[in-house]
Amino acid sequence: MAFSGDLQKNKNFVSLLGVQTLSVLGDAFSTVAVPLLALHATGSVAQMGVLTALTGVASVVTGTFAGGIVDRFDRRRVLVVCDVGRFLLYGLIPVLWWLSPVVWPMYVIVPLAASLGMVFSVAYVTVLPSIVEAGDITRANGVLYGTFAVAGVAGPALAGVVSGAFGPAAAIGLDSVTFLVSAFGLRFIRLRPYTKEETGGRLAGARFLLGNPVLRTMTILLTALIFLTAGLDDLVVFHLKDDLAQPDAVVGYVLGAGAIGTIAGSLAVARVRRRLGFGPTWLWSTALAGLAAALIALAPGVAGIGALMAVFSLAISVGAICSMSLRQEITPAHLLGRVTAAFWTIHFALGPVGATLATFAAAGQGVSAVVAVMGTGLLLVVAGGLVSPLRRSGL
Repeated sequence: MAFSGDLQKNKNFVSLLGVQTLSVLGDAFSTVAVPLLALHATGSVAQMGVLTALTGVASVVTGTFAGGIVDRFDRRRVLVVCDVGRFLLYGLIPVLWWLSPVVWPMYVIVPLAASLGMVFSVAYVTVLPSIVEAGDITRANGVLYGTFAVAGVAGPALAGVVSGAFGPAAAIGLDSVTFLVSAFGLRFIRLRPYTKEETGGRLAGARFLLGNPVLRTMTILLTALIFLTAGLDDLVVFHLKDDLAQPDAVVGYVLGAGAIGTIAGSLAVARVRRRLGFGPTWLWSTALAGLAAALIALAPGVAGIGALMAVFSLAISVGAICSMSLRQEITPAHLLGRVTAAFWTIHFALGPVGATLATFAAAGQGVSAVVAVMGTGLLLVVAGGLVSPLRRSGL
């Protein structure tokens, strides 16, 4: 049965799992290779932050219309177009780099790829409820996140090795191929049909989102969370390279270690949410993320940083899976694209600002001070959640 509650027998889910794993593998390459290429070209953590900020701005702007695209057009076709586009864009970076090793094309290409990534991400969220039953959504998201994390372990480590041996441009070129393979695999997925209702326009998603007390609270809290943590990967990369003088391969290993935590979180999230409920699960996981981020400032070496990144990723993944699953469960199918886009647009809006401030602050005050502030800020986010409808949601 195509839409069976047994995920292993659901061919559409298995196909989605495969193609999404490839996309995540590509994203994992980019997480390491793009900052490394910017650092190799400029030697500046501030320039890394500018690139991260431009990428974030592109995602936010695209989010204002991505939901309308996803709700209006065939969702599988949207996914394919986004993958092909990212294949072409990321494939262009090594070609341009080998012709002339300058960084400015990345300030155009990477944000454009991020825009396609935003549309892809919105479409992907809407696809899952069309291939699994409502009661399986949290478990399905856990399986997806866990498998993605396996790719996340291999991706950064392999990207670091490839970057160290052949340069970051070569790693980005390899990254582009994963999107092409993913686009091919998407043609085998069949979605459950749903009724399209052209009501409310672009703002329908925002109205639904802000009209629900729990989703409204989550939007506010996650906006603060993203603002605080958007620059963390850049800071870790800079700390390892500049402060600790580690090679590219070690950078990949440390970021890959974070994926081990994501695996653990994805395996536990369905059981934890079933036992504690949505609100307590999200609040406890965010508190743990705050503690891990704050302790990075005190980590004595590479092993300690890797372990804390694993704990941070575990906690963030539990919260992210819960948040995504809740939206998928309670949002009508014809609005899910616009609700998802509105949610991400609002709560990612301050991410570019946070990344820029964090990297510029680290250039002047050092990485340790900035990550300590990040961790403390996350604990304040939890404090806000304790006096909100989130604590009493019962979901």
